[in-house]
Amino acid sequence: MAAIYAVQEKGARGRLYPEVESPVRSPWQRDRDRVLHSAGFRTLQYKTQVFINHEGDFFRTRLTHSLEVAQIARSIARSLDLNEDLTEALALAHDMGHTPFGHAGEDALALAMQDWGGFDHNTQSLRLVTSLETRYHAFDGLNLTWETLEGLAKHNGPVKRPTPYLAEYDAKHHLDLSSYASAEAQVAAMSDDIAYHGHDLDDGLRAGLLTFEDIEDLPLVGDALRASREMERPTNRDVADQAQRVRHETIRVVINALATDLTEQTRRNLEALNPQSADDIRHADHAVVAFSPEMREKNKAIRKFLYARMYRHWRVNRMARKAKIALAEIFTILSEEPGLLPDPLKDRAKAADDMERRRLVVNYIAGMTDRLAMEEHRRLTDLSVLG
Repeated sequence: MAAIYAVQEKGARGRLYPEVESPVRSPWQRDRDRVLHSAGFRTLQYKTQVFINHEGDFFRTRLTHSLEVAQIARSIARSLDLNEDLTEALALAHDMGHTPFGHAGEDALALAMQDWGGFDHNTQSLRLVTSLETRYHAFDGLNLTWETLEGLAKHNGPVKRPTPYLAEYDAKHHLDLSSYASAEAQVAAMSDDIAYHGHDLDDGLRAGLLTFEDIEDLPLVGDALRASREMERPTNRDVADQAQRVRHETIRVVINALATDLTEQTRRNLEALNPQSADDIRHADHAVVAFSPEMREKNKAIRKFLYARMYRHWRVNRMARKAKIALAEIFTILSEEPGLLPDPLKDRAKAADDMERRRLVVNYIAGMTDRLAMEEHRRLTDLSVLG
């Protein structure tokens, strides 16, 4: 039984295009299933988290990241008696708008579109599920519930300056952009931080960009490393195997500590607020789902460390630079010569004005996987490759 402050089926605000709801699945189970079956979700398996897909089969992709976020988010939602199905749907959908090559790709497309309405992956996620997915006769998009769309739109809290597309969509399906999202959406957003801090540390150590010595003095992580080493037992395992076990145990302790602190602090926040409905959560003057002040500082230190030592590592920087160049060149070529686009996009682009044509091109590129983007760049620029 969900808590009184959780999103309830009774009182839910429905869908933009009314549908008869399922007798065996909640509205948010249907949202989750629509996300799972969408093209945008499937392409995440070949989209960069930190390392481009071909750099190794064991590094996280946007798909595995989304699955890890969903696992953490659902566990926290269960502990807080929230709507688990809504939380899971939001966690799975939150990164659908990401471009190939991760944030490097997003930066390239944002620069290309700076005079044409801009680009960011949060808005692109909303655009995908409300417009670009074409699976149903009755409507474009996935026709997700208001509660799921609200959570995607307010991914980072109240929206003071909505992007053009978000403002346009909000005008026809009001998402209460000035308020916070539900507790379920807040849990999904915070679980995103927990997941990537854990698995990016793991991937950085696996790739050799980081060493155990690098993280020994890092708040929370250093303590987890020491606890993991204390658990080692004399065995005949080789050094590499022992190091792998230490790494896995360290990351497990880090994720558990972050999730536990978030749950406990959120319980304290809920007791202080005493919300009597999901709307009381939305209209609070602060986010209800939060880390304790001490853990918030540790989390900031982890984020700062990852940016300095991993995301800005020279190996990552080199790949990011190449990715930006490739996407910028694809965008320029296809925007200037829409006849090079595949059918039927080519005909739509030729008939469009400058703004619409560039948006068609950027949507086409954003939907590519890393591999497809590299192939498309070669087809457009390399004479030895057939078009």
